[in-house]
Amino acid sequence: MTKQAERTARSAAEISKGALKVMTISEAEVARLLDPGALLDGLADGFRALALGEIQTPPRPAITVPNSGFLLSMPAWKAGGPIMVKMVCVFEGNLAIDLPNHLAMINLFDAATGVPLCLMDGTYITGIRTAAAAVLSARHLARPDARVATIVGAGVQAREHLKLLPLVRDFDEILVASLHFEDAQKLAARNRKATAVANVEAAVRRSDVVCLASHAYQPVIEADWVRPGTHISSVGYAPPLGELPIALARDHKLYVEDDAAFEAPPVGCGELKDIHPAHAIRLGDALLGKRPLRENDREITVYKAMGIAMEDLVAAELVYRRALAEGCSATATF
Repeated sequence: MTKQAERTARSAAEISKGALKVMTISEAEVARLLDPGALLDGLADGFRALALGEIQTPPRPAITVPNSGFLLSMPAWKAGGPIMVKMVCVFEGNLAIDLPNHLAMINLFDAATGVPLCLMDGTYITGIRTAAAAVLSARHLARPDARVATIVGAGVQAREHLKLLPLVRDFDEILVASLHFEDAQKLAARNRKATAVANVEAAVRRSDVVCLASHAYQPVIEADWVRPGTHISSVGYAPPLGELPIALARDHKLYVEDDAAFEAPPVGCGELKDIHPAHAIRLGDALLGKRPLRENDREITVYKAMGIAMEDLVAAELVYRRALAEGCSATATF
């Protein structure tokens, strides 16, 4: 310490935080600021960085409220950017009172000082980043000539899949199937290439890409409906079983976000509980060329997602950087 520093340094007892200005970003602003194409590219870079060990994603602790829901804390950090912590609540009963069953908030902190930088809504990010990672898997694993996609589900995840799928392939048709046909009709009306279908089996049998995006507690399709050369993705969370037939994950080339997919819910995927992690390929390793992507036009590829903190970090940083570029300033005092 220099003599000047010695003269001006104050003891910890003399220092108080005082008023700190923090940027706040609402759900509507998050949705406006987050570019879907940039998110897909950012996630690809994020998966590579994760596989290289460049992103810290420590275990996410959970608080469980019996018979109600749970809260997860999801931190992540990559050198050169802010520290991110997302708090996400999953309460299934919310749908009965017109609230989303996933509610989240994201905090960003300066990595040099720990000073809070931004508080933003995380509900929209939770929805779109999960779908974006699944659609990213289709970008790299579906056949180049894929022309028909089926989305099974008509909720938040299905909505985001419908928005993102056209960014990775020029589909001739996007078929939408749901437990409630009227929900599929409402969702399909959002895209001129989308059609609601009642017969899920017939849709899957003619599809090149199948996106499972339901909240089903048992498989929503059968493994033998899937024709050779199809890419399957699954983002639904409903343990102990879930929407994805175990045979698809067990018998075909399986991709996951990271090894946490094999942990017990709510961290991992119920469909993977009897599958050894060595059977799977981390998507980041495949994007780095360390493990194979699709190797021929006949194999079936499967991507099972849970949603990880790296994805929230990528999305939140994109939102924050764009907000700064637009001149947004701190709006709250703590």
